[in-house]
Amino acid sequence: MSNNYERTLVWLRRDLRLYDNRALAEAASRSESIAICFVFDTNIIDKLHDKDDRRLTFIHDSLAELDAALRKRGSQLIVRHGDPADEIPALAKAIGAEAVLTNHDYDRYPKERDAEVRKRLEEEGRTLHTCKDQVVFERDEILNNAGEPYKVFTPYKKAWLARLRETDFAELGESKVDLSGIAPAEELAAHSHSWQLEDLGFTRGNLWLKAGQSAGRERLCDFLGTIDRYKDERDFPAKDATSGLSVHLRFGTVSIRECFREAMKHESKGRETWVSELIWREFYQMILDRFPHVRDEAFKQEYNELEWEGGEDRFAAWCEGRTGYPLVDAAMRHFNATGWMHNRLRMVTAMFLAKDLLVDWRRGERYFARYLLDYDFASNNGGWQWCASTGVDAQPYFRVFNPVLQSKKFDPDGTYIREHVPEIQGFEKALIHWPHDAGEMEQEMAKCSLGKEYPHPIVDHFEQKEKAIAMFKRE
Repeated sequence: MSNNYERTLVWLRRDLRLYDNRALAEAASRSESIAICFVFDTNIIDKLHDKDDRRLTFIHDSLAELDAALRKRGSQLIVRHGDPADEIPALAKAIGAEAVLTNHDYDRYPKERDAEVRKRLEEEGRTLHTCKDQVVFERDEILNNAGEPYKVFTPYKKAWLARLRETDFAELGESKVDLSGIAPAEELAAHSHSWQLEDLGFTRGNLWLKAGQSAGRERLCDFLGTIDRYKDERDFPAKDATSGLSVHLRFGTVSIRECFREAMKHESKGRETWVSELIWREFYQMILDRFPHVRDEAFKQEYNELEWEGGEDRFAAWCEGRTGYPLVDAAMRHFNATGWMHNRLRMVTAMFLAKDLLVDWRRGERYFARYLLDYDFASNNGGWQWCASTGVDAQPYFRVFNPVLQSKKFDPDGTYIREHVPEIQGFEKALIHWPHDAGEMEQEMAKCSLGKEYPHPIVDHFEQKEKAIAMFKRE
């Protein structure tokens, strides 16, 4: 963007913060006056199933914090609800904004939406500018020697890190935001809709963490104190050993560049592992952008016609955490209660649905999409296809996690299981991972009758593993 403007409208989306925000920093440096808005997109929220959707609550609380910060400066946040293709051009015209600035998104609908917004703005002599913000490298910035997108993570990661060093880490630099030109509230108030959750047709959902940019930065700071242990402890769900930042990264209440900047100050295997996880996030965003067919199909399109035999009863048992496999049930119950799932458990539950229950992975993907507080299409889709062996750089189809061995390895004392499957908490350590070996006396001592208080296993893992391998071989 080269022009300077008298007034610019900044449209927040997945970047709910006032610091290190590329679009906001660019607008502030190029404009005499800026106004900041957010649109509750009815094309999205009207399709939500649950009136207490936690994501709406997280967004609302994050916006409330931004609005309070702007009001301390004598301004305010403009919040609207409707179709952005209508709301953004109308708002830009109403406040006299010559340009609208926003940050890139990589999914199909946002691209189509932005194209329509740009078209309508241009019809009125206004412009739309977009900036890179939610990832460090995007689109075709990381290509292989043939000039094509990477389809394997490890060489992508090596190229990503090499590019970062080549730029002398400039891509991680903070985009400083000068809010001295923020428009006064009296010029903006009439243009904001009422935006309490009830006004949008929703109620408050239960959040397991605080929303907003201050909470995001606080969580990052807390995690950095334990990052050196991350590699050794991250796979154990009973431990508080993950960053807990996925929700904040999803909604942009923390800066991805700040995450990398702060992590790079550490020298440890834990830091290397966490950085690798952040690069996985960028890899999946690139895959969605460059291979948009993953939105509706398997990345490996030869697997689109797999015949999944798992029926509704298996899917329902998985959703409700009553499969008879303790670690799977604990993970699903915890997820249903909070909208969050530990990454190791995402892999265990996803692979169990696809390769033990033989239920189409897309059903699980949609279930997670409905309830995940940190739902991000690129990461959710990428993770599910990795587990189902249909995706980019996925697990080989013949590799199938044994959920009982996963339980013994990553919840060795059964601490996580006991917390979330309380009906079997009375079983001793030797049985907690597979209580179905318990005799009548052991069941009586544990006060848990198998098949009554806790279900028998819905399938035999070893039989289902062979069926899954055979299913893939047929394709």
